[in-house]
Amino acid sequence: MSEGHWILNIGNMAFNMDTIITMWVTMALLIIVSLLATRKLSIFPSKLQVIFESIITYFSGIAASNMGEKEGKKHLPLLLTLFMFILTANLLGQLPWRLIHLHQGELASPNNDINMTAAMAIVVSIYYIFYGIKKKGFHFFIENFRIDGIMIALVDLLELFVRPFSLALRLFANIMAGEILVFTFASMCAYLAPLPFMFFEVFVALIQALVFTLLSTTYIALAVSEKEEN
Repeated sequence: MSEGHWILNIGNMAFNMDTIITMWVTMALLIIVSLLATRKLSIFPSKLQVIFESIITYFSGIAASNMGEKEGKKHLPLLLTLFMFILTANLLGQLPWRLIHLHQGELASPNNDINMTAAMAIVVSIYYIFYGIKKKGFHFFIENFRIDGIMIALVDLLELFVRPFSLALRLFANIMAGEILVFTFASMCAYLAPLPFMFFEVFVALIQALVFTLLSTTYIALAVSEKEEN
């Protein structure tokens, strides 16, 4: 759990350098592991290849069931990237970053920074709004706007802008709470007390990555799906 951020001011802009560093570490790990997994693809796969193929197969099935096979394949790269980045970033928060002393704060999971989770949520929102407009045109915004359903239409329109906040806050709050919990018990008993919570946080890391990705899949599916006419 970060005791404040290591803030670097450049002009009128401030950067949380602690989570920026761990974000780059996360990306570097993903690139390295991806290269290792795809370096020698074989019909007799290695354990790493099996893991990656299982993840791809799972999300391919989810995307196809929500959007159809052709449409699902189009959006699969974004969904896989979200899941792998969030999972890796969450797990990175379980490493003993407190051993690295900084002038300000301490290193933590990138998702322990609301700016990181908000950025991902905004990217998802822009993505599904873009593809919704691309597929349906301006009708994307008014498809529910009927005389007998004006309030429902306004709520749906408001929801387009509320979704990124719910995605960002859910992920940020769960990761921050988990790191606070582990930090608290580590302070009380550095060896045994934190272990059950650290194992639990590994499970939470997976669940939160899955929830964020599945909700993103649902939002994209709602944006690109054709409504049946009554």
